[in-house]
Amino acid sequence: MKVIILGACGGMGRHVAKTISSFKEIDDLAIADLSLKDSESFASQLGFHAKGVKVDINDNEKLLRLLFNYDVVLNTVGPFFKFGYKVLKTSLEANCHYMDICDDWEPTEKMLELNNIAKDKNLLAILGLGASPGITNLLGKIAINHLDKVHTIYTGWNLEEAQPETISSQKGVNAAMIHGIEQITGKVKIFKDGKFKLVNPLKKQEVSYPNIGTYSAYIFGHPEAITFPHHLKDIVNSVNLAHGNKSTMFVLRVIRKLINLKILTKNTAARFLEWLENQKDFQKYVHSNSLPDIYAVAIGSKNGNEETVAVSLDGEPSRELTMGEATGYPLSLGLKMFLNNEILERGVIAPESDGIDHKKLLMEIYKSFGIKDAKIKIDKSW
Repeated sequence: MKVIILGACGGMGRHVAKTISSFKEIDDLAIADLSLKDSESFASQLGFHAKGVKVDINDNEKLLRLLFNYDVVLNTVGPFFKFGYKVLKTSLEANCHYMDICDDWEPTEKMLELNNIAKDKNLLAILGLGASPGITNLLGKIAINHLDKVHTIYTGWNLEEAQPETISSQKGVNAAMIHGIEQITGKVKIFKDGKFKLVNPLKKQEVSYPNIGTYSAYIFGHPEAITFPHHLKDIVNSVNLAHGNKSTMFVLRVIRKLINLKILTKNTAARFLEWLENQKDFQKYVHSNSLPDIYAVAIGSKNGNEETVAVSLDGEPSRELTMGEATGYPLSLGLKMFLNNEILERGVIAPESDGIDHKKLLMEIYKSFGIKDAKIKIDKSW
């Protein structure tokens, strides 16, 4: 198989490239980024089958010509609300399978509409195969499978745990920070009472977690809220939640207010958050409560009773993971399953789709985190 990584020299793409460069199923690996110099320099570190290529994803014609040479596109170019849909559309036009780490709800809606085009071409496109979304979707589907019927799914993650990337070719404002600012301002979409609704982000949500108790988390604009109702028609409520300590949430609310009042621009806010994230003095104060760092909570019926199931990771990584590792391993290992013919479904799907072996992929991801004797932790209300 011939694989191309778009944005391969960025913080997320670099980790994906390092991980998959050893996959024997890959014959040719293209390290594609805006700078040919950076691409070739990075490719030279990855082995004989990797080569650097220049790509500007804003030039659709050149992008299409380039993608015609490959079988699979891995898209790590953010922010996805700017680039996600156009790259998927071009990938399908070039008859390429596609996987990404899209973490914005807006393009996810549009990308799912390309499902029939992908199916007609016998192509697979997996959206949001990172941490959140990605690991959260896998956890959510495992939780759902423990109930007879489910009406509510919460996916959640800790804002404070993933460490920033220190190596990236990206110039200017960090794409991850731009994404974060976008999803805490304006309105975000959730699925509530059987309908999609636009709500204010960072709105407090009380959730009951078996064996932990009721906790407070905050609505965030990630695409799990969109994809679960797409794949599971019985779902009535689907919300993505972020949690953090009071200092973190206070800072985010202030930033949201200043942007909405047009006192602060989104780019300035993103630069400030990037600076703040790298301050060790601030990091000392941002460790959270007893909630798992990443989890899913499903509510529904079991044997005729209203019950709740929560699923998380049982075990600690052997090292502090960077954002690139937490995001890059799921994408890389999802690709490996596809290359080994373990994902046979076609169309545009999210990780909770029935076409994916959720437990197997999750366990492979956990092993890649360096977790000895990794297990999936299941907390039930019964």
